[in-house]
Amino acid sequence: MSLSGRLHLSGLSLGLVLGLSYTACLQAQTPIPPHTSQIVNPDHSVTFRYIDPTSASVSVVVDNIKDPISMTKDADGLWSVTTQPLVPEIYEYHFLADGQTRRDPTTLAVTGSTYFPLTNFLNVPGDGPLSWDATDVPHGELHRHIYTTHIVQGVSRNQSDYIVYTPPGYNPSAKQVYPVLYLLHGWGDMAIGWTDKGRANFILDNLIAQGKAKPMVVVMPLGYGDTAFVSDWGVWGHDEPIEHNLDLYSQVLLTEIMPRVESEYRISKDRNGRAIAGLSMGGLEALSIGLHNTDKFAYIGGFSSAVHRLNFIKSLPLLTPKDANLKLLWVSCGTGDNLIEPNRKLVAFLKGDNLAVTAIETPGLHTWPVWRDNLTNFAPLLFQTK
Repeated sequence: MSLSGRLHLSGLSLGLVLGLSYTACLQAQTPIPPHTSQIVNPDHSVTFRYIDPTSASVSVVVDNIKDPISMTKDADGLWSVTTQPLVPEIYEYHFLADGQTRRDPTTLAVTGSTYFPLTNFLNVPGDGPLSWDATDVPHGELHRHIYTTHIVQGVSRNQSDYIVYTPPGYNPSAKQVYPVLYLLHGWGDMAIGWTDKGRANFILDNLIAQGKAKPMVVVMPLGYGDTAFVSDWGVWGHDEPIEHNLDLYSQVLLTEIMPRVESEYRISKDRNGRAIAGLSMGGLEALSIGLHNTDKFAYIGGFSSAVHRLNFIKSLPLLTPKDANLKLLWVSCGTGDNLIEPNRKLVAFLKGDNLAVTAIETPGLHTWPVWRDNLTNFAPLLFQTK
């Protein structure tokens, strides 16, 4: 392979390693209070504790729980609360002290990105292995590629990146050609988002080992056409920056990323061997790129897609079922997500064109527990022969 940059990743992701280094430096300067901040109880409830004698109120914000959970302070200034039993999952959390966000200073378990601040996470284990757990099965490899982009705006020295998952047993010298899933991250994340937070590599390892999913290569690129799009949440209130980023990113994926990975890996160049999916911003990108290029993708998936400002009639192609010839068009969203109604309207619009849509609604908010579950259920449907 001819690579401008390549890094094998295993176990801890690059983002998590950087986060751990940052946290270690911070904690070298700040004494750790002598208490355990999170205790997972036998019933899967979690007891959170946070030391802060001076704040008038403290609460904890936990993934997939809609409202902050108020905590109670004892005479020593230790705040605590025990949650309801939680579904076994990986949960991000942080504290709010008098309304100000505070990370947990007692744990090194952090995650984040260049664009999002570090946040803590905890694992509520199941009674057995979950789909995203690292288990005793053959593992694939992660490869990070850095390349010079001529389209992405705002990256330092025109250097962009993408992560590639190769399944167990992948041999670049063999004749076997693998199907490929282009998997796009959400707003605020980076190329490592789907492996750092989504644990996509472990999900694929387990599904492949169980015979539930076909061995496939997964390509996870940086998801911005213009990194200025991620500078301020307010961009989502205006059509112009959304359309600008989407237009540039479509060019990035189709003319830079796809030709590169097709020259570097033994992957399908046929539509029936290609899928595209993404979450939130990446869902918008996957649906738009996929539906505009059904000659290139036979499988399309949007998870909690950011379609709330998308003008369906103006922005999506008019497709007949015969023209689209899709093997899977998947649209999913959490029922507690603010994007649930826009996604329902999208499903109705697509069905109005008589397209077969697999519409999935699950409990949950705009969070990783929903998206890990989406990938777990989406991947087994890809590249299956009937």
